[in-house]
Amino acid sequence: MKKSLPLRLLPAIHQAEEDNGPSAAELDAIDIEMPLIRAEVEFLDVQISLLDRPVSELDARRLRRARTKMLAERLVLANRDDVTGPVVA
Repeated sequence: MKKSLPLRLLPAIHQAEEDNGPSAAELDAIDIEMPLIRAEVEFLDVQISLLDRPVSELDARRLRRARTKMLAERLVLANRDDVTGPVVA
């Protein structure tokens, strides 16, 4: 005897069939933001590396450099003409 799926699972299965991943526009937006994402990850890596030890002068420079790079990438992204913010209805 064949088992049927519970009715409550059918919408989730239908949604999974329609979800083909990000669209080309979404991939383009990710590509535009990738330098900022990399700079934020680098800044976070430096912060994580400093969690369990005292900060040396070299560590402070690494932290400042990573923070400056992250802020510069945010500025570049904020000043782009072709990037729009979230749409508010």
